[in-house]
Amino acid sequence: MRILEETKPGNQTTVTHFLLWGFGLRGKMHLLFSIVISVTFLVTMIGNSLIVVITVIDSAPHTPMYYFLKNLALTEICYSLSIVPRMLLILLGERKIISFPACALQLSCAILFVMCECFLLGVMAYDRQVAICHPLHYGTMMNRDLCFKMAVGSWLSGIPVALVFPTWLFTLPFCGRNKVDHFFCDVSPVLKLVCADTALFELLIFISTVIIVMIPFSLIIISYLLIIHAVLQIPSAMGQRQAFSTCTAHLVVVTLFYSTAGIIHLRPRSSLSSNMKKMVSLSYTVVTPMINPFIYSLRNQKVKQSLRKCINKRLLGKQMIFSLSSS
Repeated sequence: MRILEETKPGNQTTVTHFLLWGFGLRGKMHLLFSIVISVTFLVTMIGNSLIVVITVIDSAPHTPMYYFLKNLALTEICYSLSIVPRMLLILLGERKIISFPACALQLSCAILFVMCECFLLGVMAYDRQVAICHPLHYGTMMNRDLCFKMAVGSWLSGIPVALVFPTWLFTLPFCGRNKVDHFFCDVSPVLKLVCADTALFELLIFISTVIIVMIPFSLIIISYLLIIHAVLQIPSAMGQRQAFSTCTAHLVVVTLFYSTAGIIHLRPRSSLSSNMKKMVSLSYTVVTPMINPFIYSLRNQKVKQSLRKCINKRLLGKQMIFSLSSS
């Protein structure tokens, strides 16, 4: 494929487009991988959409926990839509070219939704801490106004980083090379193409990311220390297990998210190989958004009951329509 570039005076070339190289697979492996990604994306959209629908139309799970779960599902939907469709275009065809503005927009969206998920996981940990440590005051402490402010704050948390650093990155010079060795425009592979000193950029994005990510991460750590202390005060082993079971799904999601996303975003030019970075990125951009709905629904009786109720209502409605049309 032809490399797109502009020629400047003095034989200097300035890149105007990027080539997303993807995974470099060929033949049957390429076809199989494309099918797997397509199915995963479909399951992600269906699973997270079901979570949103259930928490909207069913009156049972109208609690802070499910309010934040709905926002988390919306974040996963937006995050997947910002990355996977472009990845499928690369896998299913020869559309590897991406313009500067499209690449910058994709990077901004990725940063925004990653930051949003960080803060949502933090407020969900705080919600569990209040529910377990202060059950009698849960309704007043986690009121609707506070939940709304927390959700809005989570969505807005990543805007400064999502605007400043992609804008700064794409004003740096890209001379000659335009092959992004990745399946989407992430900081690390794009940064490798810059033909200028990026030490200040790397330092500031590292400091900003650590500061912003440590706010929700610290909230998670403190919340679970308080939860553990409160649970250990429960005299019965059954009561302790029941209290911990309400946090299991959240802990699994937190572990999966921070262990994978942190490896990439906290070290833009880490020593990991290109293929290893792609696999790690694939886990938190494609796999984690797909399994989150299963983790929460399989571990939570209210979600499963609400899903059954919605399905039964749907089936009952169809039966009534069929009966009326038959009569």
